[in-house]
Amino acid sequence: MTQQKPKHYPQHIDLEPVMHVEGTVRLPGSKSISNRTLLLAALSEGRTTIHDLLASDDTLVMLGALRSLGIQWEEIDERTIQVHGNGGELPNHEADLFMGNAGTAIRPLTAALAVIGGSYTLHGVSRMHERPIGDLVDALNEVGAQIEYTGEPGFPPLHIKRGHIHASRMSVRGNVSSQFLTALLMAAPLMARGHEITIDVVGELISKPYIEITLNLMRRFGVEVEQAGWSSFTVQPGQRYQSPGSIHVEGDASSASYFLAAGAIGGGPVRVEGVGEHSIQGDVRFADALERMGATITRGDNWIEARSNGVLKAIDADFNHIPDAAMTIAVAALYADGTSTLRNIASWRVKETDRLAAMAIELRKVGAIVEEGADYLRITPPHELLPATVDTYDDHRMAMCFSLAALDGKARRGNAMRINDPKCVAKTFPDYFEAFAGIAKNELF
Repeated sequence: MTQQKPKHYPQHIDLEPVMHVEGTVRLPGSKSISNRTLLLAALSEGRTTIHDLLASDDTLVMLGALRSLGIQWEEIDERTIQVHGNGGELPNHEADLFMGNAGTAIRPLTAALAVIGGSYTLHGVSRMHERPIGDLVDALNEVGAQIEYTGEPGFPPLHIKRGHIHASRMSVRGNVSSQFLTALLMAAPLMARGHEITIDVVGELISKPYIEITLNLMRRFGVEVEQAGWSSFTVQPGQRYQSPGSIHVEGDASSASYFLAAGAIGGGPVRVEGVGEHSIQGDVRFADALERMGATITRGDNWIEARSNGVLKAIDADFNHIPDAAMTIAVAALYADGTSTLRNIASWRVKETDRLAAMAIELRKVGAIVEEGADYLRITPPHELLPATVDTYDDHRMAMCFSLAALDGKARRGNAMRINDPKCVAKTFPDYFEAFAGIAKNELF
């Protein structure tokens, strides 16, 4: 698939203060939906045409892994591919898979490969080798998989050998990453060939909306999961993934957050297209948080629009359900009328970087008073934002979030911002800064 990277990103981008934002942005496809759909299409019977697939580093990692495993796919056009499903089998029983820093690829693939069996190595960039995967590996090994760590225990890289899944019940912790449960759910039909399989969640399940995405897509591919609340999930035997023929990927609701926040801060209206009020993505609830902060939000079937309604109000809320989009709230809090507190966001620490620590450091650069806790962030905005050079930690969301600090915001004028390493946005939104320039009406380079 063609990677749509900007052609002229330097080592940094200088953003001048933006007095007003207005316009419409067509969103790239959802990363979460794209990578789940690719794997389900590969595991299903029949060919699946996937429309509006995200073209980014993370989806290229998944596509490359599928090709290494012998799954055929071809590009129909720039945003459409067709995957030839192999009915839950893999042509290649040996492969060395480079997973970059794509959690949405390595976690589900680990579970699927452990169940299918073979000899596979999975590794990635250095940060991937710092992101925990032990809860998923433990859950699989306890029921007969054979997964070994080839580096530090609890973290990639991994070597998966042929095991034999024998149990009808398994358990996984839910308080580190919902991707562990997603991985087991997606692999469950492969385990439930002769008997039902039940997955129990130990402790609190975080990021429940991402599990809702997984369950919704599994239904699209013909597999029903029975739920006992959020603590237990059962797949009955005999279910196999079947291609729906074609499927459209929604626009990315996490990416929508930057433009909706821009509209709420910088006047607007700003409309995002590709995601709407009936989205299967939990991050559309980001718009609810903006409403609580006083923004005016309008929703349609395939769009959401935000505009300013005066100075934003400070917010104190639990953001466990939208951890990725909550990063945008942290920067929007710079424009609030008091101290904001983002609670229950411990999962930030095991993302592309330690986002709690990184966000605290960079918010202080622009003049905010920040209290960083184990699972919370408390932000008191400055009277006026300071110009700053923002480090991005090879984390796409850090780069996109801090572009908002260039906005005027009426009561708290934005200032010149230098964003280091802007190419990191290629992970999910290669053309982000061009899209931002489109609503800001000013040159960025």
